[in-house]
Amino acid sequence: MTDEQKLAACAARVEQVLERWLPQAAAAPGRLHEAMRYAVLGGGKRVRPGLVYFTGEALGVPMERLDGPAAAVELIHAYSLVHDDLPAMDDDDLRRGRPTCHRAYDEATAILVGDALQVLAFEILAADPAMIAEPPLRLETIRLLARASGTAGMAGGQAVDLEAAGHELSVAQLEQMHRLKTGALIHASVMMAAAGAETLAPATRDALDRYGHAIGLAFQVQDDILDVEGETEVLGKRAQADAALQKPNYPAVAGLEGAKARLRELHDEAIAALAPLGPSADPLRWLSGWLTERRH
Repeated sequence: MTDEQKLAACAARVEQVLERWLPQAAAAPGRLHEAMRYAVLGGGKRVRPGLVYFTGEALGVPMERLDGPAAAVELIHAYSLVHDDLPAMDDDDLRRGRPTCHRAYDEATAILVGDALQVLAFEILAADPAMIAEPPLRLETIRLLARASGTAGMAGGQAVDLEAAGHELSVAQLEQMHRLKTGALIHASVMMAAAGAETLAPATRDALDRYGHAIGLAFQVQDDILDVEGETEVLGKRAQADAALQKPNYPAVAGLEGAKARLRELHDEAIAALAPLGPSADPLRWLSGWLTERRH
């Protein structure tokens, strides 16, 4: 099986896990449950679950132990997209090639969808019987996701992003915003899988920490490039949205060629970080390349 086929298999696997954990639309309150399923199932690249599974594979962690963290991180990502698309945030009409949650349902339902998806993520981490049994390691998994989701991560980055609209940022300020808003959850995907390993050498943990930080920023730099060069039909969301909202992105701050050079640099950093893991980390090396070359 190629690495690309492995990634597709990971996406299919987490889809089944999410299907099991999400409430059925037939259960009351039906409209909310239907909207939750609409926001989560049947779309997306599943990059974060893929990172959980690929990291776990490199460390020899059983797949079933990774299902809970993979589903939880995707639920946090899905909730963030639902809330980011709201009129009070980015006011987007299109996500993954179809109407955003608040357009398909309504704004109040979309707010509740985000709230419910967020708490479901932590219910999974607390309750999934297949996850690692040692309480300190399970608690570390919960801590990693909570920190990556809060003011030291995704929510904090979104706040900085909103404040930055119409203002100029330095490259350092932009990278810090990206590391919080996007990079923190990608980094957490790697480290949550590492928390599922019963024993982990400090050098290996440090290598994965550096890899996660590098690809987390690289992912958003590539998103910024695609916002400039991509097409709405391919992206599945509105192209050139940052310019329309007067939001700084990497090409606007450093130039398009500067953004592409930084992307290559981050990919090299990610590959170098994995040296202590040897051949077992080859799928993670491939994934770094795939993330920096993707077109949507």
